Amino acid sequence: MTRSEHQTETLIRESLDRLAARAPDGRAVHEALARAERGRRAPARFALVAAAVVALVVGVFAGAQLLTRPDLETAAGRAVLGYSPEWLPGDFTEQYREGGPGITPQVRRWSSGQSSITLLTYSTADPEWSQAALKIASIKDQVLVHGRVAMVTGSGGVAQLTWLADDEHVLSASIAGFSDARAVAQRIADAVAADPVGVRGELRFGPLPAGLAERSVAVRGTGPGDASTELTAADPARPSVPLVRAAVSGDSPGVNGAAPVTVRGGEGFFVAPENGRDAMVAVRLPSGRWLTVSGAQPEAVLVAVANGVQLDPSPDYGWLGRATS
Repeated sequence: MTRSEHQTETLIRESLDRLAARAPDGRAVHEALARAERGRRAPARFALVAAAVVALVVGVFAGAQLLTRPDLETAAGRAVLGYSPEWLPGDFTEQYREGGPGITPQVRRWSSGQSSITLLTYSTADPEWSQAALKIASIKDQVLVHGRVAMVTGSGGVAQLTWLADDEHVLSASIAGFSDARAVAQRIADAVAADPVGVRGELRFGPLPAGLAERSVAVRGTGPGDASTELTAADPARPSVPLVRAAVSGDSPGVNGAAPVTVRGGEGFFVAPENGRDAMVAVRLPSGRWLTVSGAQPEAVLVAVANGVQLDPSPDYGWLGRATS
């Protein structure tokens, strides 16, 4: 055993000792886990068969895209987020979803007035989260979530509860604007389940500059009427630093005084970089909505990206403004 492993084991043992008095009855936990495992076996077998069929179809129809890991993978301009809360306080509506391929963090956010609830999912394959178990075990302010040790931070109206859903996923419930934020965070975390939801906006990237790949897709709005979609692309070696953004929304990006430029065969605008703001090209679409592409790139590159963007006439905006999905 390495020194790091010994340290982790020691911290976890101490954490469990501190929580022993509050831990649920062991027999009840084992019985619950056994029931859950029996319930998972049949779907798991079915999923394996389905995956094999999809793989065969892809072999026949070259170029088709599939979600081999729906909680972590994405097709172009789409993502599947792996977890959902089965309980939320009243009057909260979902207004934001974001996800992407590989280890891109997954985000879901609900709002009510000035209060917000955010559920984040991270991959333990991300170096920033690979030592999550050690970090959680080292924090003295701990609770239990689904029988696992979790850490809770914050005070007053703000709290964040973080736990390992399994060996591959770290979840965090961030609560703001509550007088009893810790209690609300605990109840939400206890109600989180592996219940996937999708993110499907109204645009897809076409060709991207050399060395860049799609990083994330995000959809936001208080309802379908003010929905917008944003895509980001980054260097796969530095995925946390988006280098190109493309967005469609109903809001004007502000192009007064901008230089005219041809985009998608029509009149568009180029806004030069200024005061830390990236360069941007913008064009009004036939629908009346605005497409913008921005980034630390030359004008010609941004125009090329805008010209290659594919629009989806049937985005999934129906979940925006709903309390649950």
